[in-house]
Amino acid sequence: MEKRLGFVGIIIHNRKKAAPLVNNILTEFGDLIAGRMGIPHVKRELSVIVLIVNATTDDLGALTGKLGKINGVSVKSGLSKSE
Repeated sequence: MEKRLGFVGIIIHNRKKAAPLVNNILTEFGDLIAGRMGIPHVKRELSVIVLIVNATTDDLGALTGKLGKINGVSVKSGLSKSE
């Protein structure tokens, strides 16, 4: 299966509880991640993380599926069109 460039947007609504779980999953899928930017919003107790990934649709589905199962985490993703 072909790897394609894409993104994953993650919003963590309960930083203290969910962030360690998110980071464990991101470490597990670290070979897919080309770049990462995270912005905490301390007053609202949430964080936004954006990942640039190089992944197959199966890889991306596995990553976003695990992230989406965490209570208080919202995930959206997209991949470039295949060439």
